[in-house]
Amino acid sequence: MRIRGPGSVLPYPPGTWLTGVKRVAIAREVRNAIQCGFCAERKASLMPYGVTGSHETVTDLPAAQIELIHRLATDSARLKRSWARELIDNGLSEEEYVETVGIACTTISLDTFAHAVGMSPREIPAAIDGDLKKVRPPEAHQGDAWVLWIAPDDASEVDRETFGPGVSNIRRSLSLVPAEAHGFFDLVSNQYLSAEQMRDFATRFRAITRAQIELIAGRISAINQCAY
Repeated sequence: MRIRGPGSVLPYPPGTWLTGVKRVAIAREVRNAIQCGFCAERKASLMPYGVTGSHETVTDLPAAQIELIHRLATDSARLKRSWARELIDNGLSEEEYVETVGIACTTISLDTFAHAVGMSPREIPAAIDGDLKKVRPPEAHQGDAWVLWIAPDDASEVDRETFGPGVSNIRRSLSLVPAEAHGFFDLVSNQYLSAEQMRDFATRFRAITRAQIELIAGRISAINQCAY
């Protein structure tokens, strides 16, 4: 969801692997997931993978993609590698999986920020047509935590430093679709800190101190059961 000034958004263009229409549908499903009865039932269960049922949807996205979006939006702390593998085996390509995660996480981040400061969620923009690039970074491969990254020989200087094998899993997690990695972490730089600022503990970049930022982040992570 690209932003242009207070309360306005730019049209949703196609991504690398997903059309603009599908990207808009993903954002709509993220917002719909919080009202899904099946998601609420699984969230309340000690064994969510044993709960059977079907999602309440507002789009015609494939079932595997709906499952990915709804679980990310409502119960992300209990996702498993086998669950991700099953979604890919049932119709989502690895690239579509990663791009869907990027769109969903961006939407969740924007909506959570709006809620925190008392704003209404931004309007989801209309989709526009365009060609899909469908370019997979050469020699991209899986890591230990179902993470893919760009091989150093095939990455730009910025990508090697910011999204390459030597950085954290959370940065590598979207790098199979570089446009999503850059887009999401551009948002992170504005909502939190840039990669360079994160390594600079001596400079105060926000209205509150770095220690206060990390105290709030740590507490929210604990509430959300964030393993990272």
